[in-house]
Amino acid sequence: IQTNCLLLQLAPKYLHTNSTSHTWPFGAIAELIDNAYDPDVSAKQFWINKTMIKEKLCLTFMDNGNGLDHETMHKMLSFGYSDKTAKKGHVPIGMYGNGFKSGSMRLGKDAIVFSKSESGMCIGMLSQTYLELIGADQIQVPIVCITERNLSSYILFN
Repeated sequence: IQTNCLLLQLAPKYLHTNSTSHTWPFGAIAELIDNAYDPDVSAKQFWINKTMIKEKLCLTFMDNGNGLDHETMHKMLSFGYSDKTAKKGHVPIGMYGNGFKSGSMRLGKDAIVFSKSESGMCIGMLSQTYLELIGADQIQVPIVCITERNLSSYILFN
């Protein structure tokens, strides 16, 4: 018996399809706020702002939580992955690994995540625009991280 094992793929149009699980924008916003409230994040404050960038309206969501390292960023931007557990009786809201993707894509076509953690800084991008521009046939999520070890190599000037 010979078996051929293939990895499942997610087509870029799935980002839009998945976003329709939120019937209204406030449900999507609540999803993003819930992420900051989860016990592994421990955010004490949360800000939502709107700004114009290159004549496009952009929403920014910011919290003062623990931040994401490369592995955690990858898991958060992956579909269906969640290892959230209760801490000190605080039960996490997110447990299906879909909230950020469905919420952010309900509000717009692109999400860029900037995060700073104890180990360094990471930037991840979930972007329908990018996938359309490169003609992707499956979802690709670029993530760039600078670790504390690499940070000491840079000298910044003002």
